Amino acid sequence: MYFVYDIGGTFIKFALMENNGNIKMKDKFPTTAKSAEELVAQMVEKFLPYKQAIKGIAVSCPGVVDSEKGVIYQGGSLLFMHEKNLAEMLARECHVPVVLQNDAKSAALAELWLGVAKDVHSAAILTLGSGVGGGIIMDGKLQSGYHLMAGEVSYMESDFDTERLRGEFFGRTGSAVELIKRISTKKNLTNKKDGEQVFALIADGDEEANAIFNDYIYGLAIQILNIQYLIDPEIIAIGGGISAQPIVVERLNEAVAQIKAANPFHAAKPNIVTCRFQNDANLYGALYNFFIQFADEVI
Repeated sequence: MYFVYDIGGTFIKFALMENNGNIKMKDKFPTTAKSAEELVAQMVEKFLPYKQAIKGIAVSCPGVVDSEKGVIYQGGSLLFMHEKNLAEMLARECHVPVVLQNDAKSAALAELWLGVAKDVHSAAILTLGSGVGGGIIMDGKLQSGYHLMAGEVSYMESDFDTERLRGEFFGRTGSAVELIKRISTKKNLTNKKDGEQVFALIADGDEEANAIFNDYIYGLAIQILNIQYLIDPEIIAIGGGISAQPIVVERLNEAVAQIKAANPFHAAKPNIVTCRFQNDANLYGALYNFFIQFADEVI
């Protein structure tokens, strides 16, 4: 058995998993820690009842992650984790091997292991959440990049203002959370995070909701075309909770076709598909990362 954590800005999921990916137990607790030491203490508390059965710990977390060393940089929504070696801190308390991976790259690894990228030559995985997470698969392997930032598509910019020297970050324009918030505000919905209600409006043909959604989709489609030209993957897979709505990938494919029709110069042919994994993707990917790290050992 393996103990797996998915550290998020709101909740920290944890699961007891078998080596085939079967989840035996899953739960979560609020992300309330204000320091690395407090975070580790909370994680260890969840681990201890199962310690006798655990062979290793796998962690998915925000930030730029050096998976080989177990160090987190920047920390994403948990800035206090900057330059902390979470792998060493956990291993010291739990006495089992610990590996870390960035959350978006974990989602990509889930698709590589058991999802839509399992048998493909190359793939770009885009997870639409509070930002846009990215993972790049080439020749069956996750790419980290020289600075560990391969696939960090949230930092890509568009609509650059040369006077202000600022543009729109893809992490904001492609944010599913921001999409839901914009439509909810426009329609005066009480709950600004209710994605189901927002997509019900879209499905019912609400003009205002669909106008905002279409702008969002075209923005995504343009970046997808850019990614296709840059690395030419076999597939571009869309993940995150929003991917559970079939209309997202349907509209994306329509938008790409319309953009290409209006701009005959375009030659790219992105194959846009839906990720297999959604809310549990990071758990599966974190566990697969553990197996990759210990490929030459019996764990």
